[in-house]
Amino acid sequence: MTEEAPRSSQPQLIRAIGRWSMVALAINSMLGSGIFGLPSSVAGLLGRVSPLAVLLAGAGTAVIMACYAEVASQFAETGGTYLYVKRAFGRLLGIEVGWMSLLTRLTACAASVNLLIAYLGEFWPTASQRLPRLITITALVGALAAVNYRGVGAGTLMSNGAVIAKLAVLAVLAAAGLAWLTVHPALAAPAVHAGGDAWMRSMLLLFFLYGGYEAALNPMGEAKNPRRDVVFALFTALAILTVLYCTLQLIVVAVLADPARSERPLADAARVLMGGPGAVLITLGALISIYGFLSANFLTVPRGLFALAERGDFPAAFAAVHPRWRTPYVSIAVFAVLVWLFSQFANFAWNVTLSVVSRTFYYAAVCAAVPVLRRLQPEVARFRLPGGLALPITGIAICALLLTRADFSKSMIVLLAVATGLINWALVRERGSGSARAWRSTARR
Repeated sequence: MTEEAPRSSQPQLIRAIGRWSMVALAINSMLGSGIFGLPSSVAGLLGRVSPLAVLLAGAGTAVIMACYAEVASQFAETGGTYLYVKRAFGRLLGIEVGWMSLLTRLTACAASVNLLIAYLGEFWPTASQRLPRLITITALVGALAAVNYRGVGAGTLMSNGAVIAKLAVLAVLAAAGLAWLTVHPALAAPAVHAGGDAWMRSMLLLFFLYGGYEAALNPMGEAKNPRRDVVFALFTALAILTVLYCTLQLIVVAVLADPARSERPLADAARVLMGGPGAVLITLGALISIYGFLSANFLTVPRGLFALAERGDFPAAFAAVHPRWRTPYVSIAVFAVLVWLFSQFANFAWNVTLSVVSRTFYYAAVCAAVPVLRRLQPEVARFRLPGGLALPITGIAICALLLTRADFSKSMIVLLAVATGLINWALVRERGSGSARAWRSTARR
């Protein structure tokens, strides 16, 4: 198996993402809109034991993330999941993963734009009306595109700032909740008799809550030391968010009399703990969190398009790098237009189902790539999983189990993405492959 060399491009991307910026990028890609709505859904399924489910979902995520860490530590290029799967299993599966990843992130961003408009309505009641909504979405998407167009450094600074702000807001809620619990007994919420099906449905929802870290691996061609820093960034982000998610779930089920009926569980919990100003604070936190999530995706997703084009699997224009700002400006502009268009009809519930189904497939593919890449390039990995094949096999089993609870009736668009990937592959498969030697020399940098 060979891997075609990336097309030479002058000018090229610059390496400006440091270790802690990579951590921030991973957190921003994971911490989006889900935490502001899913705690009530999980509480409705599992009741008082739902914080345990959040912890177990974090452990399951760690298994799959560990597989990502070993695979990603072998690459220093832009591309993320697409690049890993293509190297392990060939061009067709690489292209399919590229399209599924694009679909997942595109619909997630579009749904988040709509959710941001909904939260903005708390301060600006007319925001959801047709003309104000159109103007707001255009300004929002345009600003994100402009910042990332002008350099990876500017996009990274926006991502870092958003992470600090939203973690600070959620940390205030977590601290207030823990302090409240030291002097008040937990409220008696309605009893929930959770069976196996409820646990599986909860795991599926929480898989969405913890997902998104894979997008942070797309711009590794702009990271200062990607093969060294990727493992640290992934597991630091997961540790921070697991503690935060478990604490917030505990607070929701402890301070709300009927958390399952809350449409804005964190805001309602903040109102109990801190009154009206607390609810306003969390609403602001939601706006910051969603905007930070979008900023991270505007930094990472266009790099996925860039990687496809750089290796001849997408139109060459998508691999264009701005001569002054050193950014993939065509990919950024096209992604911004697509987000703007998709935001006209995407919704949060549809996005959750679509995101989980498509992610589960390519998460399983990365787990399966671990033993393949060990055989293909045994000396390249900077990080090696302990336990032989135990973790990759466990990761594949987790993905397969989650798919048994997925609602495929709402995910037909995944089939459209698969069909588009096949057409894409048919159009490019006759192009010759470059030297694997060029790839290996880049990977060892």
